[in-house]
Amino acid sequence: MGLFGNVFGKKEQQEKSAPKVPWIPLETLEQLMEIEERSNTRTQLIFKHSTTCGISRMVLNMFTGSYALGDEHDIYFLDLHAHRNVSNAVESKFRVRHQSPQLLIIKNGEATFHTSHGAISDIELAQYV
Repeated sequence: MGLFGNVFGKKEQQEKSAPKVPWIPLETLEQLMEIEERSNTRTQLIFKHSTTCGISRMVLNMFTGSYALGDEHDIYFLDLHAHRNVSNAVESKFRVRHQSPQLLIIKNGEATFHTSHGAISDIELAQYV
């Protein structure tokens, strides 16, 4: 394969071993009601991301690259710009001041933990899920 094959082959191997986040797109207000209901029996996570913010992109990449949770929860991805109304409703429903990027953990209908910016990649997520 030569030099290029080795370089590209290594990248392909790295991508295959990278953790996969089982994102569920959060796009509707109805989903918030489902999240609230499901949180009574299964932990729900919401990752709020701004597509125009470099810090949000960096945190998203760090989060995705270090994701190591099992499947005992649902994890939603909210694009703040595409779904501003949903973002506003998250703030109101779960009584958490809007920030971006932001991670919320929902249990029993309430935000039991939330953090934002670089602190997202600093937490031991498994202890909150």
